[in-house]
Amino acid sequence: MSSFAIYTIGFIIFLGGLIWAAVALGVPGQWVAIGAVILGGLGLITAVTNTRRKDETPATEGKPSG
Repeated sequence: MSSFAIYTIGFIIFLGGLIWAAVALGVPGQWVAIGAVILGGLGLITAVTNTRRKDETPATEGKPSG
């Protein structure tokens, strides 16, 4: 399983817990949905940023570039 998949699954579980808590506290569904969409977008951006691999270049491999 890739790092991205593990990160995404963990974030979905985290987001589910926040949604459950918001509903239990009586937050209106409209605001729960808005918050879920915003946090889902932030989670996706964070997952991509933290799990993407850097491009290998000759400089990073220690080879001369000529």
